[in-house]
Amino acid sequence: MTVETLTLIAVIPVLSVAVMLTFIRLVRGPSLPDRVVALDLLGTIGISLIAAYAMVTQQPVILDVAMVLALVSFLGTIAFAYYIEQKR
Repeated sequence: MTVETLTLIAVIPVLSVAVMLTFIRLVRGPSLPDRVVALDLLGTIGISLIAAYAMVTQQPVILDVAMVLALVSFLGTIAFAYYIEQKR
C-alpha cells in the first residue's frame, strides 16, 4: 500500500468528517469566540486537505499555497482576537 493510496483511503474521509463537524460548530456556536475558533479550525483543515492533495499528486509546489493560507489564517485569527478584545 503506497502513501497515495493510504491518503485517499484514510486521510481524506477523516478530514471531510472534521469539516462537517466544524461547520456545524460554526453555525450553531453559542458565542462569537466559539465561531472564531471553528473558523480557524476550518482553515487548519483546509491546509491539511491541500497538503494531502500535494502528497497524492506528488507536487510539492502546492505546499506553497498551504503556507500562504496558514499565514492568512493566522492573521485573521489575530484580527478577530483584537476585535473581541476591543468589544469588551
